[in-house]
Amino acid sequence: MRSANDNAVYNARIPHMRASSSQFPRVACLLVLMLMHVPTILASDWRAPQEQLARKIAAATGPGAVALDVMNRSALSRADVEAIRRGLLSELGALGVRFVNADQAAATVQITFSENLQNYVWVAEIHQGTNQASVVMVATPRSNPAAVEHSAAALTIHKTLVWSDESRILDVAFVSSSPQHMIVLEPESVVLSKFQDGRWQQEQSLPLSHSRPWPRDPRGRLALRKDHLFDVYLPGIFCRSSATVPLAINCYESDDPWPLGTDQPGLSAFFAPSRNFFTGALSPGIEKQTTVKAFYSAAVLPREKYRLWIFAAVDGQVHLLDGVTDQTAAKLNWGSDIASVRSGCGLGWQVLVTGNVDTAAETVRAFEIADREPVAVSQPAELNGGITALWADSDGTGAIAVSQNSESRRYEAYRLSITCSQ
Repeated sequence: MRSANDNAVYNARIPHMRASSSQFPRVACLLVLMLMHVPTILASDWRAPQEQLARKIAAATGPGAVALDVMNRSALSRADVEAIRRGLLSELGALGVRFVNADQAAATVQITFSENLQNYVWVAEIHQGTNQASVVMVATPRSNPAAVEHSAAALTIHKTLVWSDESRILDVAFVSSSPQHMIVLEPESVVLSKFQDGRWQQEQSLPLSHSRPWPRDPRGRLALRKDHLFDVYLPGIFCRSSATVPLAINCYESDDPWPLGTDQPGLSAFFAPSRNFFTGALSPGIEKQTTVKAFYSAAVLPREKYRLWIFAAVDGQVHLLDGVTDQTAAKLNWGSDIASVRSGCGLGWQVLVTGNVDTAAETVRAFEIADREPVAVSQPAELNGGITALWADSDGTGAIAVSQNSESRRYEAYRLSITCSQ
């Protein structure tokens, strides 16, 4: 594989992650300049940012009836959030703001506590009648959290070889049935096999019709469905299977967005049909964030009240989006492919990440992201060659990694799972 410096088009490995400023939605991009004028405040005393935010809110709403809602998307504790909320209510009350239900309010205010690597960022979105929403914000430096020790071998990645083929393997999906079935996506066909007598036995091979040649580095995605067996996403092509065996498949040209992560979040992204990456346009978006920089792969980490999405961008950066902010994680030695796994260990969810070292055997490692700072929580799991695909299972409990064996040159698909160390 080439390095990302050689026209990062065909899923080349990313050699280095570089620090960069965060990318915000359009309105936040303008407002973030305000952060440079926010005075330094001790994060252990919330009075100053409470006063600042209350004054900005009151200046926008004026005295009167307001409905207020608070959402926490930061590492602030529930006790801190409640203390800050009470302080804001007190400050706003002193400025003539009264709090009522939404149906009685002249204005509604949604306050979100977010954060980046340096600051807590408090954002207030204000709606008044049919007027365009206004946004005000303050930032306060994060206190240095107590260091949390993470053992590099706290979790264990298990790999199980599920399929090997001379043809390139793009994705693999498992169907819960009796006997169990496996679907293998290749550039020219979909292969359906069942597990019987201790091994996978092929039942059907369905050719995939397409009028245009595939790009040099083809990618593809399988998505299991409830009303039929599966959908196939390929560059510029969409295919749908029938519901019963023996299967039939119908393919046609399409620019429909591809599903990202597991089935549950419901986020999709548009794929560049002549390349091997996603354009950055999201559907339906992460709340109001509908775009991110062009990226190779994405992973989702569910939180208590929101979802944190991680994107491995084409430019070598890792973006973290929470629906409010888009920030970059700096100085990471991550490759182009990432996928999230629900293990129940540690924080519950981890991100599997490919390595970025040019060696005959490539690796996958598990990371957790607490306080927006990725921490390695497993030893690297080594595959027998360069990794060509990494996709999360539809139920989120594992991932499929495909590598090309450096000796036999055959493609090998592994199912990766994570267990808690004893």
